[in-house]
Amino acid sequence: MAAAPDEPAGLLSADLARLAGLHGVATSYRPAPDRAVQVPASAVTAALAALGVDASGPDAVRAALAARERELRERLLPPTVVRWAGAEPPAALTGLPAGTRLRVRTEDGEDRETDADAGLPPGVHRLTATAPDGRTGEAWLVVAPDRLPAPPGRSYGLLVQLYSLLSRRSWGMGDLADLAELAGWAGRTAGAGFVQVNPLHAAVPGTPTDPSPYRPSSRRFPDPVHLRVEDVPESAYVADRERLSGLLERAARLRAAVLDKGALIDRDAVWELKREALELVLAVPLGPGRQAAYDAFRADHGQALDDHATWCALAEVHGPDWYTWPTELRDPRSAATARARAELAGRVDFHARLAWLTDGQLRAAQRAAREAGMPVGIVHDLAVGVHPAGADAWAQQDVFAAGMSIGAPPDAFNARGQDWSLPPWRPDRLAATGYAPYRELLRALFRYAGALRIDHVMGLFRLWWVPEGSPPTEGTYVRYDADAMLAVLALEAGRAGAVVIGEDLGTVEPGVRETLQRRGVFGTSVLWFERDWEGDGRPLPPERWRADCLATATTHDLPPTAARLTGDHVGLRDRLGLLTRPAAEERVEATADAAEWLALLGSLGLLDSPAAGPPGSDEEEEIRAVHRFLARTPARLVGVWLPDGAGDRRPQNLPGTWDEYPNWRLPLADGEGRPVPLEDLLASPRLRGLLDVLRQPPPPAG
Repeated sequence: MAAAPDEPAGLLSADLARLAGLHGVATSYRPAPDRAVQVPASAVTAALAALGVDASGPDAVRAALAARERELRERLLPPTVVRWAGAEPPAALTGLPAGTRLRVRTEDGEDRETDADAGLPPGVHRLTATAPDGRTGEAWLVVAPDRLPAPPGRSYGLLVQLYSLLSRRSWGMGDLADLAELAGWAGRTAGAGFVQVNPLHAAVPGTPTDPSPYRPSSRRFPDPVHLRVEDVPESAYVADRERLSGLLERAARLRAAVLDKGALIDRDAVWELKREALELVLAVPLGPGRQAAYDAFRADHGQALDDHATWCALAEVHGPDWYTWPTELRDPRSAATARARAELAGRVDFHARLAWLTDGQLRAAQRAAREAGMPVGIVHDLAVGVHPAGADAWAQQDVFAAGMSIGAPPDAFNARGQDWSLPPWRPDRLAATGYAPYRELLRALFRYAGALRIDHVMGLFRLWWVPEGSPPTEGTYVRYDADAMLAVLALEAGRAGAVVIGEDLGTVEPGVRETLQRRGVFGTSVLWFERDWEGDGRPLPPERWRADCLATATTHDLPPTAARLTGDHVGLRDRLGLLTRPAAEERVEATADAAEWLALLGSLGLLDSPAAGPPGSDEEEEIRAVHRFLARTPARLVGVWLPDGAGDRRPQNLPGTWDEYPNWRLPLADGEGRPVPLEDLLASPRLRGLLDVLRQPPPPAG
């Protein structure tokens, strides 16, 4: 959007800067403590426009500023008020005019008079204030526990991308039955406390499907591609057994292609087979008990499930990008959409039942984990956003910021910034609804999660908005009400008894980690990044690590530990043309980094037999030593990247690549790249030896 006519391009007037501040739109940011960067006026104007504020010129800015100041001056209450259990009443209540009467309608439907100091049950209630001068105001009142649940004691667990974990029974990619098998084995045999998986959100259909689990169609509903078809009870009663047997034979060939012939995981081919099989399975009538359970699921999820299933049915007819649909169908509340929903009732029911079946197998996996003795169970992953053409973006258009995308500003690792092509939620609309979309999303995930990992947890505080058509460098931060976001998270996690882990890697705004820790949200600490950055820059000794975190050696976006130790990751990036410096320099730095860590491990007595050669000379022992180190830290949760138990050297995702690298399509493999099925992996002496390190952690130093 062009700058105001009488302002220099890119410069912000004082009025525009003030207007932006009143709407939570940043006019500058700090990529480093000693450096401030002003954002362009075009980014500020575009962000305000996405929030429904006209700042297209000086007159519009002055009018919008006057309107906002008048609104803030005259209103009795903000849209949402937070009350933390045991804390002093919030300023929004104590600052009301003397004599103001407060009335609350609780989420259970009870009406009561109250005051700023009165206790209320946890929940999201409706608050009405009536001032002595007759003014009234309404707000959502979020009453939340002081902290989120903590894990019961210390435990370790496994981290895995579920699609990569094929068994000899899965249909070409890992599924929910494989997850239940892994959890049952890890809990009973290996003493693990949790299994963390990638996001299992519903993907945007179509060929080819975007393989990234972090760009889903819907975050609220899971993807039926993860179903084990044979575990659906109605599959035993399919009438056309010959056709179903033929599909099973094709699934076996697909599985063999991946496990035995070096093929990549083909999610589209897997879904084509499963969809055809599920058409047969869902033609079988439900028994009375199962029908009652399905009806209850539909009632529990209400309009959200109807919308999701309707979008899926419409996508079958008009394609998966709702922006290309007939105009009248782009509105989920239009009369045309209601007619289409009725005309496609059979397909809507099909997709609603798929959501129910997938939810059931997800809950079965969590039950298997808890029955195996896991104190936490399955840790699910919440992606930071959704695909702009998907079901959530269609159904919730009123709470998404049109014309905006989430990303990241330029930093030391990416001078051009990042655009993730995910539309952000509007903070004003969230507040106006009492954070209903967010609450319902969390409640749906906590149905089957023992814990929840939140990708880019800093997004609870602010997100970098990139205007459509602009480069990421020309974006700006938009602030969210972190107190309300955390209160809703604490409320729903507390009701579920679930732990929450925030992915807080990279550049984090000052005070964010402290606020998250105060509320009981765990952080994420990755060994290779844990250095004394404020001191000598050397590896951080174990006793100086934080306790309230998930400590790991690597993640899905980083090289496996074997690759890090041997420097194989440098060679991979060199072959793909991703290095910004000469390969020799990168190798020298990578070797020195690994050597420095191994020296610390050796000095702590964590290497049984330090190798005489360079890093990676005794790969298995060095990987075990890395995990002995993690066990030596005070971290309450310690994670083992499951491919480290097989010696896999390939990252599951290589940021900065698209077609150059098979992101999100690699089966778990050994050090030679040979796929390892679940059954062989769990019988592997290498994996068992690695997990034994964490079952019997070393005593604290000293």
